[in-house]
Amino acid sequence: MMRDAVVDNSEFAICENLIYPILKEVGKSYRQYFVLWSHQSLNYEQKFSGFPEYILAKRSPLGKVVFEKPYLILVEAKQDNFETGLAQCLAEMIAAQRLNGEDKIIIFGIVYNGITRQFCKLESENLIRNITPCSIYELDKLFAVVNFVFKQCEIQLNNLVVISSE
Repeated sequence: MMRDAVVDNSEFAICENLIYPILKEVGKSYRQYFVLWSHQSLNYEQKFSGFPEYILAKRSPLGKVVFEKPYLILVEAKQDNFETGLAQCLAEMIAAQRLNGEDKIIIFGIVYNGITRQFCKLESENLIRNITPCSIYELDKLFAVVNFVFKQCEIQLNNLVVISSE
């Protein structure tokens, strides 16, 4: 894609050409558990809200049109400002955590600018940030990290299902 198309001339081009194909490919293995929402509003009170580019949410038993518990938030670092992107991502991660109704649920976050991705997670009230960014030029590593995050979401979801059915 990077050789044959204009992939980074706009936020939408970055989303469609550099972000979504990776999420779609990794997500195939997890589609029985999750739905990937694109540009879905996420609101919990006024200060914890936003419009993330992508949200990985639990697949609802009512169908794919019902928004369920979010587990992963993806936010673009506008103008390559990762600090501002992380602040936006954190606000949306807190909204996701509160919408889930439990602070025991770990919410994962990815902040990206097309080329670079930074990963983090919100565990209770603690934001844990991976200090090593991941580049689109390291596709094997990028796929492995995104798959790891999806897998952690699946494990967490399955653990919550087991606990609630006991």
